[in-house]
Amino acid sequence: MHYESGVGHIGGNLSSIDAIMLLFHDFIKKTDIFVLSKGHSAGALYVTLWSLGILSDGDLKSFHREDTLLPGHPPAMAIPEIKFATGSLGHGLSLASGCALGFRLKNDITSKVYCLTSDGEWQEGSTWEALIFACHHKLKNLTILVDHNNLQGFGTTQDIASMYPLWEKIKGFDIDVKVIDGHDMDVMREVLSEKQEKIKIIFLKTIKGHGLKLIEGRMDSHYLPLNKKQYDNYLQEQDAL
Repeated sequence: MHYESGVGHIGGNLSSIDAIMLLFHDFIKKTDIFVLSKGHSAGALYVTLWSLGILSDGDLKSFHREDTLLPGHPPAMAIPEIKFATGSLGHGLSLASGCALGFRLKNDITSKVYCLTSDGEWQEGSTWEALIFACHHKLKNLTILVDHNNLQGFGTTQDIASMYPLWEKIKGFDIDVKVIDGHDMDVMREVLSEKQEKIKIIFLKTIKGHGLKLIEGRMDSHYLPLNKKQYDNYLQEQDAL
């Protein structure tokens, strides 16, 4: 999908697709809300919705093309499962926190909100303001996941504005903090299945470009589209499995 449309951000899609697939297939109910704060990973979300029969083959083929329902970042209100247009980073957790408070005000004690952020977004003040808000209101129906692949648009998160280890900074809040392998489905499933008494934040230690050896752990996978060599090599890798 990304190769044929000539669109980048494949690295962040591949680092987060495991978590998005697991959430939608095993945890998210019809009344729940998912917010993809790192909107540049829209491709992973679209493929997940396709795997559930919500989007068609034709929808995926139209990715990032004229008159598509599937632009490079999630659209607003075009697809019922996508509640917000995201992509301007640092806003998703605010949206998710508002939804979580909204469920409480409606006396809805069963619906949950899941928000997937990038690690680079935690360099933005708006993300911390949203966390303060969520903790103040004790939004225990909110689960935050961080795609912690250590790379952002212009370098490593440590080189751009280091807060490593980020989870140690967040442990000062009244929040349940977990740090796990973001590509281990069994571990993620176990942590997400735990009874939730307070806000939960799960740091998913991931690899940018996971599964595509030529771009794994490389910063240029953030923006650049796949070239033919990378694409052909990936197909050969899959055939060899």
